[in-house]
Amino acid sequence: MTTPRRTPAPPRERILTAAMEMIADRGLEKLTMAALGRELGMSSGHLLYYFRSKDELLLQTLEWSEGRLGGERGRLLARTGTARERLDAYVDLYVPDGHRDPHWTLWLEVWNRSQSAAVESDARDRQAAIEGAWHRDLVALLAEGISRGEFRAVDPDRFAARLRALLDGFSIHVAIGLRGTDRPQILGHVREFLNETLLADA
Repeated sequence: MTTPRRTPAPPRERILTAAMEMIADRGLEKLTMAALGRELGMSSGHLLYYFRSKDELLLQTLEWSEGRLGGERGRLLARTGTARERLDAYVDLYVPDGHRDPHWTLWLEVWNRSQSAAVESDARDRQAAIEGAWHRDLVALLAEGISRGEFRAVDPDRFAARLRALLDGFSIHVAIGLRGTDRPQILGHVREFLNETLLADA
């Protein structure tokens, strides 16, 4: 009797890409293990074997998406030009593209799920690592601008924490489609804030 050959699991990146595409095309509420399995030609049980739970799938998808954003962030921060030009590019990358931006939709869901007491500390540590990468890059950019005399002599770490809190608040408004808070308006608010609080000649 011939043993049936198992269908090999798709590469991890293909699974995560498919999950992100489903969020972008159909919304997070349509992303179930069964629906993703159908998209990939796998059973939901097979997916659970690799990811253990939907929470883990969402977190790994977020980490994968953040890895791509981190590469883009690294390239834009390595450009030549003023620190302010690169800070504007950082802000552009941070703020969602618009209502239901898939990356921010995913971030909000992972944040929401992390409130559960059942969430493992490892998952919270992984979320903190994502936040930490954005923070460290911003602190380094602010410190460079201060050393060049472009920015006021603020505490880079404290200013970065406050700026990211502002960006998070505005970004949530854009991602959920809060009326009167579209992306161009939010970018204008942030640039005005930076002009008033950070520029050395303000």
